[in-house]
Amino acid sequence: MLSVRFSHLFRILALVGLVMTLAAGCSRPKKSDSGEGGSADGSVSSQPVIEDKNIGSDPMGSDGGRIEGLNTIFFEYDQARLTNDARTKLAGNAEWIKKNPGYTIQIEGHTDERGSVEYNLSLGERRAKSVKTYLEGLGVAANRMTVISYGEEKPLQAGDNEAAWSKNRRANFVPLQ
Repeated sequence: MLSVRFSHLFRILALVGLVMTLAAGCSRPKKSDSGEGGSADGSVSSQPVIEDKNIGSDPMGSDGGRIEGLNTIFFEYDQARLTNDARTKLAGNAEWIKKNPGYTIQIEGHTDERGSVEYNLSLGERRAKSVKTYLEGLGVAANRMTVISYGEEKPLQAGDNEAAWSKNRRANFVPLQ
């Protein structure tokens, strides 16, 4: 058990290191002294101006619990099958998606920490695809949804017990513009 925790910790530290390395390589270009869109000699730059836009939704998506009408779906242990409760919540999610045509929805599949990395990535993908297929049956256009699996890598709750594991076995929804 201790070696599993060290292995999990090592993977998290490696992922953090990779993200920090990538972020360091993505620095902003230096602005000129002449103002926006121009260069120091007064000519206009052909580079487009990129603006940061708040899309008005939680970047955690349905996991954040702050997007009214968009709910996270939970799964039973080692299952991608939708429960009756999940189907009810998905009907509400389908309505939210239909009422917000400016968004595509990323469906993220997650698992608890039990199982190999490969198995959990596969199970997370099956969960996300199960949700997508059900939403398609409710009339949501397939091209408005994408799926991704994070397996066990993005837990909602830490812990080595059923209370934590049950919160991590999920599919959540992230609206993207």
